[in-house]
Amino acid sequence: MRRTIFYISDGTGITAETIGHSVLTQFDSVEFDTFRIPFVDDEDKARAATVRIRTAYAQSGARPIVVNTIMDQKLSDIVAESGALMLDVFAPFLGPLEAELGTMRSSRVGKAHGLTDFTEYEARINATNYALSHDDGIDVNYADADVILVGVSRVGKTPTCLYMALHYGVRAANYPLTEEDLERLELPRRLLPHRSRLYGLTIEPQRLAQVRQARRPGSRYAEIKQCRWELEQADKLFRRDAIPVQNTTHTSIEEIASKILAELGIEKHMF
Repeated sequence: MRRTIFYISDGTGITAETIGHSVLTQFDSVEFDTFRIPFVDDEDKARAATVRIRTAYAQSGARPIVVNTIMDQKLSDIVAESGALMLDVFAPFLGPLEAELGTMRSSRVGKAHGLTDFTEYEARINATNYALSHDDGIDVNYADADVILVGVSRVGKTPTCLYMALHYGVRAANYPLTEEDLERLELPRRLLPHRSRLYGLTIEPQRLAQVRQARRPGSRYAEIKQCRWELEQADKLFRRDAIPVQNTTHTSIEEIASKILAELGIEKHMF
C-alpha cells in the first residue's frame, strides 16, 4: 500500500512534519510519499496547495492525507476542498484550551516558529556557536559546558551536541577518546574537573565500521577489529569512572538528546 502525505503550514511546516512523521512510523505496512508545503499564509497559496493535492489524488487514485498546522480556518477550509483527509494538528487542543483559559486564540500565522523571544533565540545561537567551537576537543575550556559528550570517533557526538544546542539552547561540548586515552584507560586531565557533566556515547562495532568505512575506505581506522577494540576500551573507561552511557546504534538524535538531558538533570525545554 502506498499513500501520499502533505505537510501544510502557514509557517515552516516543521511542526506538521515532526508530528506527522511520528504518527506515520506506526504504520509499517504502508509506504508514504511525503511533501511539505510551507508558508501557506494567504488565499492564493491555499488554492495553489489545493490544486497540487487534487493533482496527486487524480494521479494516484488514492485519497491524499494532509497534516495541517494552518491557523487561519478560512485557509484550512480552502485546502479541505481538495478532498484530502484533513488532520488538523492543533484542533483537538484549541477548543478545550479556550474554554479552560477563558480567552480565544489569536490565530496569528507562523507563530509556532517565529522569532517571538529574542533572548531564547540568542541562547540557541550562542549554544550552537559553543558546540561548534568545542567540537572534537578543538577548544578545551569546558567551564561553561552543560554537558560534555565522550566517546570514540564517529559515535554521534557532534550531531547530538548541535541538536541540543539548536533545540534546547544547551551548551554541549564533546571530547573524542584517542588511542592514547584508551590504552591508558584514564580520563584526560582536562576532563577530570568536569566529571559530573560527562556523558558517554557508544555504538555497535559493525555499525561503527560501516560509518568509518564511508569516511575513510580501506583504512585501519575502519577495520572491525579496531572498532571493536576501541569500543571495548571505552566501555571499560565508562564503567570504571561511573560515566552514564548510551548506545546510539538504533536511537534517533532526538531520543539520544532527551535521555541525556533527563539523566543529567538538565531541565531545559525545546524552543
